[in-house]
Amino acid sequence: MIATIINAFAVLIGSLIGLILKGKIHDKYEKTVFTALGIFIVVLGISMALKPCNSLYMVFSLVIGGLLGTWMQIEDRILNVGTWMKNKLPGPMREGQFAMGFLDASVLFCVGAMTILGSFKAGIEKDYQLLLLKSVMDGSIAILLASVMGWGVAFSMLSILIIQGSLTLMAGILAPFVEQAMIDAVSAVGGLLIVMIGINLLKLKKIPIANFIPAVVLILLFQLADPWLSRFTG
Repeated sequence: MIATIINAFAVLIGSLIGLILKGKIHDKYEKTVFTALGIFIVVLGISMALKPCNSLYMVFSLVIGGLLGTWMQIEDRILNVGTWMKNKLPGPMREGQFAMGFLDASVLFCVGAMTILGSFKAGIEKDYQLLLLKSVMDGSIAILLASVMGWGVAFSMLSILIIQGSLTLMAGILAPFVEQAMIDAVSAVGGLLIVMIGINLLKLKKIPIANFIPAVVLILLFQLADPWLSRFTG
């Protein structure tokens, strides 16, 4: 768990630096930061989405997952949690896009191959190198993200502690059932969710990202069923 705790605090420290910068960045420069960060996140997501994965599985996962998430109102529920957290905080901490910052940062920092592989290596082999590298990356991104979205980014450290921490603790149980193809598939679909974050930051379209989170579970189910499905898909 030590590497996950370091990862969470790296995001917190990065966010605090970003929050200090936020008050000193003029509006016109803030738009520049938004644009640069949006483009970076789109490219990061695309690089993840190019992981080896059956394209049909990806499409069906996104479509069915998006429909399920919309029906379950996942985005609204998570934003409501973010709003509840925001309302419990002192006045100055409520500034900015708290709920959206919490949601976007949680997805960005918790969906991807580094989260899964790093957690497994830390939990099974006590090898923390990958998660420590992720900590540096996440902390750096948190500086920029918090500088434009506020305190919600800092509170995404809770998501890291819960999600990444759970994977680390359960690594010994899960590892025998997880193959590289599954990790690549989760990373690919997670990359598409991250592309959505970039599109939102660039204000090209407002996408309810959280409604597509079920796609991450569905892609795993498709991968598990692949030996049977491949008979029909070729």
